[in-house]
Amino acid sequence: MPDRIEVEVACALPERQHILGIRVPRGTTALAAVTMSGIAVLFPEVSIDPARLGIFGRLLGTRGLPPADRYLVCPGDRVEIYRPLVADPKDARRRRAGGVA
Repeated sequence: MPDRIEVEVACALPERQHILGIRVPRGTTALAAVTMSGIAVLFPEVSIDPARLGIFGRLLGTRGLPPADRYLVCPGDRVEIYRPLVADPKDARRRRAGGVA
């Protein structure tokens, strides 16, 4: 069994996104993987909040998943950094559809 595993750390803003592939020691938590990735250097405007991390679209700490500081990443996992919505989703849909917001 290899001592290190490959995972991805993803962050996206409206104007850009980045997915970093990294190798971490087996037994690394999702929060530690984000820290080890150095993605905060690429996205200094994004706050790394452990309550806003997920794996493949599933928020950690919900639906039976452990929180980010206890979830041990598995080979091939993509740890995603979520950010708060800045616009009301209904208003955003109206604007995209050309309606009045």
